[in-house]
Amino acid sequence: MHRFMAVVTLRTSCILLLLCPEVLPIDVHTGGHYIAAVYEHHVILNPNPTIITDRQSALELMNRNLDIYEQQVIAAAKQGAKIIVFPEDGIQGFNFTRTSIYPYLDLNPYPDSVTWNPCKEAHLFKDTEVLHRLSCLAQKNNVFIVANVGTKQPCKHSDSKCPPDGRYQFNTNVAFSDNGTLIARYRKWNLYFEYAFDTPPEVDHTLFDTPFAGKFGLFTCFDILFYEPTVSLIKKYNVKQIAYPTAWMNQLPLLSAVEFQQAFATAFNINFLAANIHHPNLGMTGSGIYTPSKSFIYYDMESVNGKLIVAEIPVVTSENKSHMEDITSPDSNVQKSSLGFHTDNNVCHKEDKVHCEKALKKAHQTFPVFYGEMMYDNFTLMPITETEGNIQVCSNTLCCYLNYQRFDKTNELYVLGVFDGLHTVHGTYYVQTCVLVKCAGLNYSTCGQEVTEATGLIDFQLQGNFSTAFVFPLLLTSGVTLDFANHLGWKNYYYFMQKKGASTGLITAGLYGRWYEKD
Repeated sequence: MHRFMAVVTLRTSCILLLLCPEVLPIDVHTGGHYIAAVYEHHVILNPNPTIITDRQSALELMNRNLDIYEQQVIAAAKQGAKIIVFPEDGIQGFNFTRTSIYPYLDLNPYPDSVTWNPCKEAHLFKDTEVLHRLSCLAQKNNVFIVANVGTKQPCKHSDSKCPPDGRYQFNTNVAFSDNGTLIARYRKWNLYFEYAFDTPPEVDHTLFDTPFAGKFGLFTCFDILFYEPTVSLIKKYNVKQIAYPTAWMNQLPLLSAVEFQQAFATAFNINFLAANIHHPNLGMTGSGIYTPSKSFIYYDMESVNGKLIVAEIPVVTSENKSHMEDITSPDSNVQKSSLGFHTDNNVCHKEDKVHCEKALKKAHQTFPVFYGEMMYDNFTLMPITETEGNIQVCSNTLCCYLNYQRFDKTNELYVLGVFDGLHTVHGTYYVQTCVLVKCAGLNYSTCGQEVTEATGLIDFQLQGNFSTAFVFPLLLTSGVTLDFANHLGWKNYYYFMQKKGASTGLITAGLYGRWYEKD
């Protein structure tokens, strides 16, 4: 799913997809549009990251990656890009220990406590060579730059959170204005097995302002799955543009990078600039520029080359409402419908557990239910056995409903699945999920496995009685391509997604709910 710090997982079912084989053609507009760029970087890694080295050797490696950054900034600027985003860990790499990463760390002064242009004031702070070079790239090319760097900050032992070695080490996003000034710094809050870094003493809600699109927010990789700082930042400051460095390991069928990036942009009705690491041997690819209604993506599990994506997109304003406006805090619940779901002549109410179990048992006699592992969670699954129909399946408090019609003549196996529980592998967080997914084979045991190709053409409406307002719509099609629903949102206290007329085989149609306060 995300970057694994010590374990290398090889994918056996991955294929090539290149949605934007060249930089996308741009139509010149004025007014409410801007040109953005993200770069998926094939980072040059230290082959022995746990070995202790010196600052000069560390700088030599980092400058090799920064040489590539420079080429991409120049290329993006020539196409009119106002901002470019680079991935997490793209400069120094990963898999360090706390000690071995130290020579790779820059000192990072607080942007809100000092106005500093590293390119013009290189010697104001020591150990800032990386920040200096990024600043000069921004200034020379007249472009805003967002990059991820490792930073250090001395602390005193009187600070109860100060590590024993007397310093904090942070996974940090930095933003530079188009004149090279350091204007923002965000320290990653939700670390993903990153033993070289510390969780900051307090959460950062980081914004920076631009003349072309207003406020941008910053967070990193694994943060996207949590309320703090991600949802809190967006809701508190009404942020409509996000710059997102990530080092994400794909995990199908629900958490492929491009799949969830688009779902996030769609759910919050924002522009989302996502830059990922490119290392297919580690399952890492998938970057994009996402608007609420269009996506420009790159996903390639074969090529070893990085990729620059450039696209013109409209500025999203505060008038664009998200699909989550019914909730104001993670402790609020969406009102539950009393309608329940129909099973022949019975209606199943969650408040009536005994009656609900009887109704489910009767329904499952008609539609056989089985259980399977998907995303390391135990899903309740029901096969799609007819060319059209209405089925439902429940788990704990969540019931999922599917109305469908199949148009393909293949015998591919699809299932309706539900999970309502605490996810505990590679992170702990509470998930409510309704999903229509293609199985890897015709045997029930293959349901939940990774799939990248499909021919099933299905019109459907998928809905669930979610207990959280934070529901992310997933729609992944054959070749790990993306599609958009025709309609989605809340109706009668149910969240639904409807899709008709798809021309590409369906891999996953999902409603991925995050019930944050139950983490």
